[in-house]
Amino acid sequence: MNLASKTISSRLPDIVGAAHVINDPAQLAFYEVDGRKPGAAVRPGSREEIAEIVKFAAAENLAVIPTGARTKLGIGLPPARYDVALDMTRLDGVIAYDPADLTLSVEAGHSLSKLLGMLGDHRQFLPLLVPYFSRTTVGGTIAAGVDSPLRQYYGTARDFVLGMEYVTGEGVLAKSGGRVVKNVSGYDLHKLMIGSLGTLGVIVSVNFKTFPSALGTRGFVAMFDNADRAVEMRHCVARSALTPLTMEIFSPRVAELFLSEAAGRIGSGAMPSNAPSAKQWAFTSGYTGNEKVLARYEADYRRMTEELGAVNVTVLDDNTRPPAFSRKREFIPIALSASPATTIVKISVLPARMKEVLMEAQRAAESNSLEWAALARGIGVIYLVLLPRARDEQSRARVAIVTNDILAVAARLGGHGTIPWAPSEWKSALKIWGLERGDFAQMQNVKKVFDPHGIMAPGRFAGRL
Repeated sequence: MNLASKTISSRLPDIVGAAHVINDPAQLAFYEVDGRKPGAAVRPGSREEIAEIVKFAAAENLAVIPTGARTKLGIGLPPARYDVALDMTRLDGVIAYDPADLTLSVEAGHSLSKLLGMLGDHRQFLPLLVPYFSRTTVGGTIAAGVDSPLRQYYGTARDFVLGMEYVTGEGVLAKSGGRVVKNVSGYDLHKLMIGSLGTLGVIVSVNFKTFPSALGTRGFVAMFDNADRAVEMRHCVARSALTPLTMEIFSPRVAELFLSEAAGRIGSGAMPSNAPSAKQWAFTSGYTGNEKVLARYEADYRRMTEELGAVNVTVLDDNTRPPAFSRKREFIPIALSASPATTIVKISVLPARMKEVLMEAQRAAESNSLEWAALARGIGVIYLVLLPRARDEQSRARVAIVTNDILAVAARLGGHGTIPWAPSEWKSALKIWGLERGDFAQMQNVKKVFDPHGIMAPGRFAGRL
């Protein structure tokens, strides 16, 4: 046992009790981040215990990584150091819920799927239908900053998180925002925690604005012979009076992913037989409303697709839409299971530039003999999936060439790109956090304010912060 492990073992049981400290190497393997295992994992049961653990870690210069269900620990760079895994799953309570005010306060370790089940009893929900939905926790979802298909209509977590309680890298319990909309004023410091991967502090609880559940819902799928027409369909909808819940474009290869055995295990139910196509690009949309509104959507969509020359149109009802939506929601884990070295590039550009990015992505991947697939959200976020057939050095070199090209294209078009998922051993050769940013000095200053000792998930964020 090294000195850090001895120090951890001598103090952490005093804070949380011996039963909530894990030292067994086999169990610690579940907390690995990019192949790096902590010296111990600790499961606090209160915000006060979290603060004490972080204070202890700061005093002993021990690196801490907060974890939940551990579904998204593969995002980001490998940690520079990793001594303590802070398992938040014991903090799983609902602090306050007022259905009449559409407000909710919940602890970070609460299961997201169970939470939405509770909200559903009151005909409400949170638009956090994110990848790994059945397993993920509230805190992990917010810390990872992942989005959902519902981003098209509801935005990201930044748009409906009202406040937060968190512990800084000095072990200080802090609050930002409020529990209700009218109390939210001043600087929204808690929003810095969204997508920070635990590098600024530990999310303890989150306050949300909730939303009424949708009325009737339908899905619409239109197949086109090329990306130009699929993207133009997106533009037609954007110019119309329609406000769909979701809107995505899928490349032909996605059909194979959605019909795979892995997708069947991850998703629920069978895909509609006539919806996916391995030869065409797909425009998909989900929408809600009463029967009159649903009929209006379908009529307008059919008119647009007819004008653009769609080769096939499918309307998904209450039976066929859920399996299709679950595949769309779980696109990331499905793609990660499709190759031994799946690498995913996330590009953000103006919607008007989507077609150029998709065409450049196709050119770069195919000229380097890499299989690829793409999901493009209607708001201008594109997930490019590279699917090497092997995890060898030649494949790594090809992926590096393609990702560098795509990141440069995104920058040239006024956007930005990152590589959220890639094999651990390839990360040192890839620009995981994209091209160098002009605001890095400000990011360093923020890190120093929240985590002056540099113990919170060190090295995982941009510039090895």
